[in-house]
Amino acid sequence: MTEPRASRRVAVIGAGFGGLAAAYDLLKNGQQVTLYEAADHVGGLASGFKEPHWEWSMEKYYHHWFASDRHMLQLIDELGWRKHVRFPRPYTVVYYRGRFYPFDSILQMALFPGLGWGIDKIRFGFVGLFLRLTNNWQALEKTTVEAWMRRWAGDRVYELMWQPLMIGKFGERYAPLVNMAWMWARIKARTTRLGTFEGGFQAFADRFSALLQKMGLNLRLSCPVERISPLQEGGLTVQSADGQAHYDQVLVTQSPSVLARLAPELPPDYLRGLLELKSMGAVVLIFSLKQPLSPQGYYWYNIPKSAGFPFLALVEHTNFVPARYFGGEHLVYCGDYLETDHEYFQLSQDQLVQRFLPALQRINPNFSPQWVNKTWLFRTLYAQPVPFVNHSRNIPPIRTPLAGLYFASMSQVYPWDRGTNFAVEIGRRAAHLMLED
Repeated sequence: MTEPRASRRVAVIGAGFGGLAAAYDLLKNGQQVTLYEAADHVGGLASGFKEPHWEWSMEKYYHHWFASDRHMLQLIDELGWRKHVRFPRPYTVVYYRGRFYPFDSILQMALFPGLGWGIDKIRFGFVGLFLRLTNNWQALEKTTVEAWMRRWAGDRVYELMWQPLMIGKFGERYAPLVNMAWMWARIKARTTRLGTFEGGFQAFADRFSALLQKMGLNLRLSCPVERISPLQEGGLTVQSADGQAHYDQVLVTQSPSVLARLAPELPPDYLRGLLELKSMGAVVLIFSLKQPLSPQGYYWYNIPKSAGFPFLALVEHTNFVPARYFGGEHLVYCGDYLETDHEYFQLSQDQLVQRFLPALQRINPNFSPQWVNKTWLFRTLYAQPVPFVNHSRNIPPIRTPLAGLYFASMSQVYPWDRGTNFAVEIGRRAAHLMLED
């Protein structure tokens, strides 16, 4: 028989999907787990909000699952909740010379007029095929997206298809510096079918946290952690808004800068490495409209910064999840990844609404400000890690140099892109290491 694991006092900092998944595996293995969360709800960056007359919640920052998100879907299968997962088929379009063109199937890509009918379209197709077939991302991280794409896809294909994405995601400063492994992972893992949970991601997070509490989780909401300190006799002290508590192990699932602030007694080299990791923030303004914005029923609009729109992407959520779940309202995200000193982090909600409204008329010429029911604004300083050349050398290990302190964040899921799937994967990987130790 396998000997049962000794029960230890464990703290998890951050109740996003990674923290919840880690707590699940730790509880299953007999650990005493306290989960600290500064907000008054679970879910982290995938959390949502809900108006009283809505049946579903809506994510504050647009989220969905891909059909290839095996870590997330495996967890859902373990919980016995697969019947609550839906995979509709929404439609993505790209902007070219004042028009939007469907661009999420091989046929639509072939018909896209921007690449013509010659060598550019052939090179685009072969590059996409190669990136889907290869698994050698280590070789790709030695060069930038720009250098690799210009060489193999050509200047015109890169400038038309990939450069707008890179500038939109990482801005003018970081776009030329991002390594090709990031692009490989993006193409490798994504599917045209997109999934969600009945009731929204917040419904999943709430249901999951309720299950964890039945398993014995001590959930401390509205309880920000202020400091993590090592004890001479072993273990760690967590100082929170509720006071001080001692633990055998602590897992931090927040950003590198938060870990550096919480645990200043980490070695200087490790702290320096955390603070040198770069990331983009995100600003999302959500509109509730009286009628659909997209006459064609499009879901995701990819918009190049050069087109003069005041945001990177427009997402009509109710062309993915029907408006009937939101009291008949039509919900539209306008979002952007931005450096944290961008003016959008200082402008008021009303100022951003006035900045964004004219762009909605470019999507639908019939749009009128009278269509707007209500708006919501969400901002975060930590939304998209920036991976430079040879970035794998910069990833902090899950086991930190402080005995008993562990770190699992979206900055460590590289080469994969951030998202709930890889948050679950790294959270569960951290729990496994903690149980091993």
